Amino acid sequence: MQFKTIIEPFRIKSVEPIGLSTEEERVHYLKEAHYNPFLLRSKDVIIDFMTDSGTSAMSAHQWAGIMEGDEAYAGSRSWLRMENEVQDLTGMQHVLPTHQGRAGERIVYGHLGGPGKVFISNTHFDTTRANIEFSGATAIDIPIKENEDTALLHPFKGNMDTAELERLLKEHEGRMGAVILTVTNNSGGGQPVSMANAKEVSAICKRHGVLLMLDCCRVAENSWFVKHREEGMEKLSYREIAQRMFALADGAVMSAKKDAFANIGGFIAFRDGALAEACTNLLIITEGFSTYGGLAGRDMEAIAIGLEEVFDPHYLEYRIKSTAFLGDALNKMGVPLMLPIGGHAVYIDAKKLYPHIPPAQYPGQALVCELFRIGGIRSVEIGSVMFGTYAEDGSLKPARMELVRLAIPRRVYTQSHIEYVAEAFGEVMRHREQVKGLRIMKEPKFLRHFTAHFETL
Repeated sequence: MQFKTIIEPFRIKSVEPIGLSTEEERVHYLKEAHYNPFLLRSKDVIIDFMTDSGTSAMSAHQWAGIMEGDEAYAGSRSWLRMENEVQDLTGMQHVLPTHQGRAGERIVYGHLGGPGKVFISNTHFDTTRANIEFSGATAIDIPIKENEDTALLHPFKGNMDTAELERLLKEHEGRMGAVILTVTNNSGGGQPVSMANAKEVSAICKRHGVLLMLDCCRVAENSWFVKHREEGMEKLSYREIAQRMFALADGAVMSAKKDAFANIGGFIAFRDGALAEACTNLLIITEGFSTYGGLAGRDMEAIAIGLEEVFDPHYLEYRIKSTAFLGDALNKMGVPLMLPIGGHAVYIDAKKLYPHIPPAQYPGQALVCELFRIGGIRSVEIGSVMFGTYAEDGSLKPARMELVRLAIPRRVYTQSHIEYVAEAFGEVMRHREQVKGLRIMKEPKFLRHFTAHFETL
């Protein structure tokens, strides 16, 4: 019998109180934070959908592993456990631990990058792009054309445009740093990448002699979509699907704060020993010795256990369908979304929601502020604040899309929390014509969305 109700495949053993607030208080908190959700205090947030990174609830097994963590500086048994798990999953022998994903990005893309170098991705995420551009290299995004239409139903809108990849590799021959395939495509609306697309990208890279890196922080969630949407994959386990995708790449970078359920940590993995040795030198200089890389032994235990737990079919069924539960509720209300719903988040098309607010007045940031004002819900803009650039005359060159991401932490919120968020969107829809845009008053050169100050217009 198939039940309509999605139940959490776990019991709750410990709870954390949520601080409830009034709308008047939240208006004050927004002003104090300069209308930037990154500058809000977590105690003032009711539902925190800013990110699914490092915000998961760890299992009893993971907490038990933390108590067994070996904190030896070199060669700890916790490192050996993590190394074995990553080697088995990725099929890559050279593994370097890092304190989080962006540390791995800095090491790898700092080594491979530099002025004149080019990196190509289905869509670079913010920290990936920042680390590449900080080195002086250029980051180019080439998602498939279907990704631009948020309302279009396509099973693998996270795919890379392979015809454009061929063209760019010829154009930038001799200057390529790497091709990066992000699974799932976070900045492209949390959309999955098909195995067929990964195979084609891999074959193209091999023909051109270009390194293929897998940004694999949500590889288990991507495997769910491959199994259920791609012909010929249905008989494979989720872990086997992930292993087949890793087999197509030369290296991988993972933030273990996503699909490994860990609160901190990550890794880099390579097939090539010379590349691994060069990155090991950078790791030791900046992060720590090669068997801990800035991590405590207890965290490496949690990562090793989490990389096993995440492929549990009952968990993945709950994870994907509970995210879709929120997306379906908003879709029925008429909220313009990135469709189909992705695995870790629901993405709202702020450009369609607020057609009266131009990109230069940041409609996504306006929605982020409205959600917090109405319901104490923290989310994040993925649009012209995060990815917009400036022309020579100082005018804004807007991002491809104006999205707002509701990233759902793993094993943290229940169905009633999700229903509360949907109810808040009812208020968003009722008052959408009255919402005004914002302007930036202060911003850094890189990753401005983290610390920029705004004011309402």
